[in-house]
Amino acid sequence: MFDNNNYTASLGEHNNKKVIWVHFPNNIELRKQLKEVAAIYWSNTQRCWYMKDLPYYRSLFDIDVDIVGKTVLGKIHPINRDAFIEYQNKIVLKGFSKNTLRTYSIEFAQLLYKIQELPVQDLVYEDLINYLLYCHNILQLSENQIHSRINAIKFYYEQVLKRPRLVFDIPRPKKPMLLPKALNKDEIKKIFSVTQNIKHNLILKLVYGMGLRVSEIVNLKIEHIDSNTMQVLVACAKGKKDRYVNLPTSVLVEMREYYKIYKPKTFLFEGIHHEQYSVRSAQAVFKNAMKKANINKTIGIHGLRHSYATHLLQQGTDIRYIKDLLGHNDIRTTTIYTQVTNNSLQNIVSPLDSL
Repeated sequence: MFDNNNYTASLGEHNNKKVIWVHFPNNIELRKQLKEVAAIYWSNTQRCWYMKDLPYYRSLFDIDVDIVGKTVLGKIHPINRDAFIEYQNKIVLKGFSKNTLRTYSIEFAQLLYKIQELPVQDLVYEDLINYLLYCHNILQLSENQIHSRINAIKFYYEQVLKRPRLVFDIPRPKKPMLLPKALNKDEIKKIFSVTQNIKHNLILKLVYGMGLRVSEIVNLKIEHIDSNTMQVLVACAKGKKDRYVNLPTSVLVEMREYYKIYKPKTFLFEGIHHEQYSVRSAQAVFKNAMKKANINKTIGIHGLRHSYATHLLQQGTDIRYIKDLLGHNDIRTTTIYTQVTNNSLQNIVSPLDSL
């Protein structure tokens, strides 16, 4: 049983690559336990074991994952660096996710780059409007990007400096009303049929069959699956919420076969050294399947989740149940799928066809 208290880990470099050095007593059992959870290498020059500096390995030893690198901080004028650090600390204390921390930090940093040596706490309403006009007219950012920057700015002035009135009246661009992109059932079947690798096939089937986000499929642990009740716990999903989804009966045999072959230890899907499967790898699995299936739609793996919701509605499932299965906070988020599946509209015949 791996216990990180038996090891001392530190960040470093080896052969010009970032690594994690691991120190522990010269003990065969400790080395065996470490090899079960990580791919480790021996450095003759340093006389020490090490592994690649990866987020999963950092989590093993409770090492913080980098949110923004030294390059980002180095581009911020010294006069505003304390403000940037205070900004990040406030987000952490609020308990926001690492993705939110990273997104807000990067967006706030863009403002600090632009104002250079001007103290960010001294900006007035007109300064912020001019900056957003610069984002619109010069950078030509999309509506969603502008919204993201406004949210980051609002957080600083409202939550850190406690000045809500400064940004209260900042106008927001109207977001485009985009319908979710989904695949039809024939396309879904084709994707599954061309994916021969049992692990890859199972990833795609579970994302579609349970309506999961890509972050949820890679975070799925073996202990979260209950084949007796045929339910799966989606733990600490978006918004730090748990929810239960139904396990499709059609994948049970395939899951058991997969388990015998790959023998995952913690997560249902793991890499070759039993590290957690990455989001990027899951996305690549879907991309390759789309290419093999010769489906030319511009859609990512999240489209399988959209397809799940769309097909449930087409089957007549109550939208309130779909809301809970998807983990939506607001039913209005779920009702967008009704615009994709409106059978009454689809049955209307064009007057061109009646000529």
